[in-house]
Amino acid sequence: AEDTAWLRWVTERFQSIAGQGEEINLEEFKAALQVKESFFAERFFALFDADGSGTISLGELHSALLLLLHGTAADKLRFLFQVYDVDEFSPIPQNQRATEGGMVLVGTASPPGRRGCGSIDTAELHLVLQACLRESAISLPPQRLHDMARALLEAADKDGSGSITFQELQQELEAFPGLMENLTISAASWLKPSAVAQQSWWPRCLTAQYWHNHRGQLTFLGGYIGLNLLLFTLAAQQHVGHSGWVAVARGCGQCLNFNCAFIAVPMLRRCLTRLRATPAGRALPLEHCVALHQLLGSAVLALAVLHTGAHVANFGRLARGGHAALAEFLLTARPGGGGLSGTAPQTGLALQALLLAMLAFSSPCVRRGGHFELFYWSHLSYVSVWALLFFHAPNFWKWFLVPGGLFVLEKAVGTAVSRAMGLRIVEVHLLPSQVTHLVIQRPRSFHYEPGDYIYLNIPTIAAYEWHPFSISSAPEQQDTIWLHIRSLGQWTTRLYEFFRQPEPTWLRGNLARKKWWQWVQVSVGLGESQQLCSIKCYIDGPYGTPTRRIFSSEHAVLIGAGIGITPFASILQSIMYRYRRRKQSCETPGDEDMTLRKVDFIWINRDQQHFEWFLDLLAALELQQEEQEPGGCFLELHLYMTSALGRTDVKAVGLQLALDLLAAKEQRDSITGLRTRTQPGHPDWSQVLGRVAEERKGKVQVFFCGSPALAKVVRAQCERFGFRFFKENF
Repeated sequence: AEDTAWLRWVTERFQSIAGQGEEINLEEFKAALQVKESFFAERFFALFDADGSGTISLGELHSALLLLLHGTAADKLRFLFQVYDVDEFSPIPQNQRATEGGMVLVGTASPPGRRGCGSIDTAELHLVLQACLRESAISLPPQRLHDMARALLEAADKDGSGSITFQELQQELEAFPGLMENLTISAASWLKPSAVAQQSWWPRCLTAQYWHNHRGQLTFLGGYIGLNLLLFTLAAQQHVGHSGWVAVARGCGQCLNFNCAFIAVPMLRRCLTRLRATPAGRALPLEHCVALHQLLGSAVLALAVLHTGAHVANFGRLARGGHAALAEFLLTARPGGGGLSGTAPQTGLALQALLLAMLAFSSPCVRRGGHFELFYWSHLSYVSVWALLFFHAPNFWKWFLVPGGLFVLEKAVGTAVSRAMGLRIVEVHLLPSQVTHLVIQRPRSFHYEPGDYIYLNIPTIAAYEWHPFSISSAPEQQDTIWLHIRSLGQWTTRLYEFFRQPEPTWLRGNLARKKWWQWVQVSVGLGESQQLCSIKCYIDGPYGTPTRRIFSSEHAVLIGAGIGITPFASILQSIMYRYRRRKQSCETPGDEDMTLRKVDFIWINRDQQHFEWFLDLLAALELQQEEQEPGGCFLELHLYMTSALGRTDVKAVGLQLALDLLAAKEQRDSITGLRTRTQPGHPDWSQVLGRVAEERKGKVQVFFCGSPALAKVVRAQCERFGFRFFKENF
């Protein structure tokens, strides 16, 4: 069905481009099938152009594609061989076209020249592998390319002739079942952009797996909704003798008393961090505290609008009865008007305006669109909101006493500690893809757990802005704290640009004070520079995250996408430290310090350059594991590069075979230099998590840090396999 639909799509696409001419040229062919790399576009075009006319008719295209769709693995391998056999050859008349193995030898190259030699030599391998590397966005030195071509030639050239025949290539590929299996996949996956997977008609939120994995937050949400309904009902019943509008307004008002006080609880980061270590913390959905705060904010605004609307409707009813004008009810304090000295209508309108402003300036387009100051200063109006509530609702103080007291205490402690702990950024590394690696001096009193995060303030960048970042160094690292910060917003971009200057502004004004700072800038590697400095900063924290559950897991799967590796960098270092300590002390796997029996770390990056951020760390982890348990697999790394051609792409078969052969020969990956082989394309989460389930190393918990879109995909697969899923949130 997929093949038929694809052929229909190809036909429609062809006819829309060819028009009356009924044939397309090379440039139109590229546009029609959206082939990215010109080398492969030209090779496919030459093979499809059966008569060597320089154009392709719909009949020629259909003939070739049907052969690829319904041919055997050998047929498709023959096509691949012809792609790689770059020697130009002359047109073969229709009545003289030979067959081999039941497959017609389609096409010719243009312009006509000598016949193809029927073998692939070293020069052709260089040319094809170079095209594969370009399309996969892989940059390797010329020597590596030569090594890959030589490894492929040595493995496949059975007779030592210096070239590879079709039979030799087929024999070599049969030793790699995975690559041969890919050749049986429909040609639709070779030339057509990937289709979006169809969603099940059954809503995911109604499945048993969804309820099992979300039982904590669903129970909490149900309790929250039930409590609000109870408060609304009790308050409305007390005013049932009055107008219905009064009952609605009083019911919403009681709910507002609760929500306006409770909205401070998800922001009690210190209290929640300590709560995580208790049995209650493991039962509560603390990882969703930010989402809960946003939910409460939306609920407060909705209740406030309904509360205000009900009161205005009641005032309108009274105004029609001749008691007073509507404007007088709203703008003039009156005895019995509610609140302090009858000012409830006026304070209510002021509260409504403040809430609307807070919600508007809290939207993602404001916070992440270069206008963080609007979000920050408008959000500080919560002080005015709470102050007005004391005048507006006489009973609000009873609801606010405990959560508000804790909030004020936590703010006071946080401000005192952060300001007392004025620190220095002592070293800066500018990494590829605009990542800033900060090395901050660590106070002796600063203790944190792997995966924790802090709020950072650098007055030189912005005096009032505090931003959360995961700590990427392990707690066992005593002297410094590491932060890896990706330039994604206004503040993070200013930070990167600040240190990229050849002579920073803070340096120019402090030339006379050389005794307390030093500035040395050196080149470390491609796209990286190191700077020694002394810049003042403040930190607030540390604060806990769901990743603290890792050490109580049996089988942990850590998934980081891009800079999402940051919290796991700290965790992986600490895991190996504890693993080494457990090995040295001969403790059992069930010790209290760590119950982990297996760790799978999956890191997904867009291109080769992004892997440079933590290659030294991953290499050290591989070495530590080899030293502690040669051949062991307690920690297993899985690296994916999404820009690379996937294994199901016919254009990548030769490249992947060469990389596999070279990795087996040298015991290291050509792309990263690690022992772990970098996998091309996107992970197949069904297969990846399916293998985890088959290992049966204990209860599986998946910890994710990356884009929300990928989180939804991984979460759905976790629900399918019954794994607990936790997502990093700030």
